[in-house]
Amino acid sequence: MKILIVDKIHDILIEKLSNAGYFCDYKPKITALEIEENISLYHGLIIRSKTKITKHIIDKAFSLKFIGRVGAGLENIDVAYAESKGIVCFNSPEGNRDAVGEQAVGMLLMLANNLYNAHKQVCNGIWQREQNRGWEIKEKTVGIIGFGNMGSAFAQRLMGFDCRIIAYDKYKTGFSNKYVSECTMNEIFNETDILSLHVPLTSETNYLVNNEYINKFHKNIVVINTSRGQVVNTAELVENLKTGKIKGAALDVLEYESITFENLFSSDIPEPLRFLAQSNNVVLSPHIAGWTHESNMKLSAVIADKIVEHFGNK
Repeated sequence: MKILIVDKIHDILIEKLSNAGYFCDYKPKITALEIEENISLYHGLIIRSKTKITKHIIDKAFSLKFIGRVGAGLENIDVAYAESKGIVCFNSPEGNRDAVGEQAVGMLLMLANNLYNAHKQVCNGIWQREQNRGWEIKEKTVGIIGFGNMGSAFAQRLMGFDCRIIAYDKYKTGFSNKYVSECTMNEIFNETDILSLHVPLTSETNYLVNNEYINKFHKNIVVINTSRGQVVNTAELVENLKTGKIKGAALDVLEYESITFENLFSSDIPEPLRFLAQSNNVVLSPHIAGWTHESNMKLSAVIADKIVEHFGNK
């Protein structure tokens, strides 16, 4: 089985597949046109985020048996069309769920304890203790939307904070355990103090968090988003930060990202983003929640293992 790899990946992927008898053609600098011209020669395709797999490319992939996405999201692949052609689609959320869970906790702690603002002040010779008095996670209710790999990893890491954890997943039931209680969306709206988003970007979740959604919450809330930027309507998030309905936001992802998650500041900065960047109750990071040295290896290892498990040694 001949596999085309078109993005930078960890060496362990090629090592595992080669040991299983697969031929790996590693071309991380290949262009979109070259992929289109050569895809018919390959049985497998491995991508990350920069490569978009459309119906047009799939129609040229006469021999393709699978597409592997080294990462969690599959929004850059027309999965339904690929599967209609008998092409299996793999992703590897198991590889970066630990990293995402840890960063979500870290960003929450930064907000709760004003750590970013306090750090900047101390570095500038300002010693403001009362101004930086924080609040505790203990006895708060954390509402998780989406209880897959990422949501469950975040919940597991909150166990030691002695908070209440509830979760809603439209497509999953029966997942209550010793640290999380499955609940309805009404319970999320009525009881949540801290909202954490762990959903894929789909037509259902695009702009899920907007004015209507936010104002269904009984309490003023903190919002954490480590999923995809377009799950949150940023302009309407900002409106609610200004009114205090949202007390703080920790955003690893932003709707203004391109498909490669880069070059965010290459053009005029949208006004909502400008507000977020200047706000004292917002923490931002550049889509790195799943981006650790360990996850870099695990993401590639998981994809390789899934391919070998499905197709066997060659």
